[in-house]
Amino acid sequence: EALETWPVETFGKLLPRHMEIIYEINRRFVEDVRKVWPGDETRVARMSIIGDGSQPNIRMAHLATVGSYSVNGVAPLQSRLLKERTLKDFSELWPKKFGNVTNGVTPRRFIGLANPRLVELISYKIGEGWLGDISRLAELEQFANDQQFQSDWHKVKLANKADLSVALHRVTGVGVSTSAMFDVLVKRIHLYKRQLLKALHAIVLYNQLKDDPKNALVPLVVIFGGKAAPGYEMAKLVIKLINSVADVVNRDPSTRDRLTVVYPPNFNVTLAQKIYAAADLSEQVSLAGMEASGTGNMKFAMNGALTVGTLDGANIDIRELVGPENFFTFGMTEEAVREQRSAGYAPRALYESDPALKQAIDMIANNVFTPNEPGVLQPIVDHLIGYDEFMVLADFASYAECQLRAEDAYRNPTAWTRLSILNTARSGYFSSDRSIRDY
Repeated sequence: EALETWPVETFGKLLPRHMEIIYEINRRFVEDVRKVWPGDETRVARMSIIGDGSQPNIRMAHLATVGSYSVNGVAPLQSRLLKERTLKDFSELWPKKFGNVTNGVTPRRFIGLANPRLVELISYKIGEGWLGDISRLAELEQFANDQQFQSDWHKVKLANKADLSVALHRVTGVGVSTSAMFDVLVKRIHLYKRQLLKALHAIVLYNQLKDDPKNALVPLVVIFGGKAAPGYEMAKLVIKLINSVADVVNRDPSTRDRLTVVYPPNFNVTLAQKIYAAADLSEQVSLAGMEASGTGNMKFAMNGALTVGTLDGANIDIRELVGPENFFTFGMTEEAVREQRSAGYAPRALYESDPALKQAIDMIANNVFTPNEPGVLQPIVDHLIGYDEFMVLADFASYAECQLRAEDAYRNPTAWTRLSILNTARSGYFSSDRSIRDY
């Protein structure tokens, strides 16, 4: 999905024989392209494995596509975008080569090891062996309205939240209430995954509580996690922002026990397993059309978390399978994103027109969260107002409204637990066993 390229000059020095082979593969390939589209040298240039120009590159995705028997995206949306946009020329040349295999995750790890309490409860209800045939989770659906089963399910979630609370306190020193909604965004730090959207919303909530201490906000623990690539400066600034916001919010006695922001360091699978088991709300907020599939969204759903998400990647499949009424949808579609870009996206106008959003961004610009490091977060402000490549501001109002719907649902524990059971019961499709069978 990264469409990586390698400089011919560097590649040729390091791997001269490989470079010769790639040139020969490309020579034969472009001959085939010319036979299908004679005289269309523009198309030949687009499809060539070797990109032209003063510093030619090897287009690794083109090499992979030419060299593969089949090519697939890892969610229906991504597969469609590969065929219609990213690799359109290749799809027209080899239409039968392209397909779809939606990602999956292994239930043995991400329920079996991550959530032993839930395993015990499910096995008590539907019998042993379902971890080897995850489609059997569907048998839980008949118990979604069973009051005793709901009570037992809720107790499992509370116990898992207590375990995570202990782990978070151990690594961050921050105490969190298990009665609060655990609202979780954990994944690789990247601007397209839009951790900034959640961070801005946390600032807006903080301001609302400061302005109105009687605000009926559901007590909220916002949990972030993830790592940034070593050279990705903006991603590292996002981490800096979140931790700086947490320092201010968590030290403010006027918002204590109402809003807590936590960013445990060194997010890894061991910590992730505790988080997936304890989460109430799963944040899947990438800009539509940017996420290949996602797998965290599947792990959360399997463990009974409800999803706040855009129509992106496998979010679309999750929403379809668990039911739109059991999924908190927000944001632009992929088509709307393209229309907005082509019309000329103007984030500054959105910043000026939304007082709560403007206040949050201005607080970052005015060093409210970084008083000892003035200006350190200014690149984030400049990016959001001046460019906002991944349209955080365009989706913010829709996101804030969606969060209100999620909070409102959480106020009814019986209804929420029913939805949690249904999310698990309908998530069997996302097993890696099914993905492997599809391949």
